[in-house]
Amino acid sequence: MAASPTNPYSEAGVDTAAGDLAVELMKSSVRATHGPEVLGGVGGFAGLFDASALRDFRRPLLATSTDGVGTKVAIAQAIDKHDTIGQDLVGMVVDDIVVVGAKPLFMTDYIACGKVVPERIADIVRGIAEACAATGTALVGGETAEHPGLLGPRDYDVAGAATGVVEADAILGAERVQDGDAVIAVASSGLHSNGYSLVRHIITRAGISYGDNAEDFGSTWGEALLEPTRLYTLPLLRLIEASRGVHALSHVTGGGIAANLARVLPQGSWVEVDRSTWSPSPVFRVLSDIAGSTLESAEGTWNLGIGFLAVVAADKKDVAIAALNAEGMPSWQVGTVGFGSRPDGEFEQGAKGVDGGAVRLVGAYADGAK
Repeated sequence: MAASPTNPYSEAGVDTAAGDLAVELMKSSVRATHGPEVLGGVGGFAGLFDASALRDFRRPLLATSTDGVGTKVAIAQAIDKHDTIGQDLVGMVVDDIVVVGAKPLFMTDYIACGKVVPERIADIVRGIAEACAATGTALVGGETAEHPGLLGPRDYDVAGAATGVVEADAILGAERVQDGDAVIAVASSGLHSNGYSLVRHIITRAGISYGDNAEDFGSTWGEALLEPTRLYTLPLLRLIEASRGVHALSHVTGGGIAANLARVLPQGSWVEVDRSTWSPSPVFRVLSDIAGSTLESAEGTWNLGIGFLAVVAADKKDVAIAALNAEGMPSWQVGTVGFGSRPDGEFEQGAKGVDGGAVRLVGAYADGAK
């Protein structure tokens, strides 16, 4: 009897059958994000999206963004919980598009892993698909790549890219910002997906295991630290469409509050963000206490309880805050835009190659919960 043929790829550590099973397990979740604009279903070489609706735009501009989840995935891997990382990915990618006022259209994802475990991949993609559905974004394609020898069997990383559309004369940004505009904060759900290298350093140095009980949170440390990123997409788009006077938006990600706000302000403008208007979420206070540091020392790393900032016309601030609160997005005013001479002292001016406005945080954080 002839010997059964061997699969050289399998011998090299790549399991194509596991990859096919992973696709089967995720199909229903991905399809749930598809409207009539998506053609071709799941599994093609390229995702197809019918752009004929863009003919109704006077001058449609496409907006695109790409990002990952960072080292937060290490905590998911440590406690073998993978169903929330997908929401983090969508939040980091899609809500960057909303900053310019664009409505997201579609997204693709990429997962690199040391070994394809179909159920684990399906959990990740299910989280991506559910968040895409919650933000009105079609998940039109993706890729799972097995990299044995480069990544360990339990290791993986995720990334994604999304595309949206906005009318050319409706773009939000520094050009719209005016003297006296109100700066409104929208609460975060926690750490989101930034600063986890610092988080992991603090936890490791304190000798804490992710499976340990975290009394302050009523869960394990791993579960508390995996709180998914809040999705701001639809409430913010509704705020814009309702003509609530939105001039600029800032997604508070890497770099913290001051740097990200400065990026969307015009040169010559300045804002003092009043710390006393909110109390940072418990997770930030607990981690700072463990590290023996102050909340102020982490302002360039963590969002400290503010996930988004909206710069709105002064006469629309109250109605904008009320609208966001009604959407389940706790919001409050943290500052006012000024032009010309500014108070003495150091300000953060621009970030990531953008020479924008000047921002600094002032005062002391409130003690009570916001």
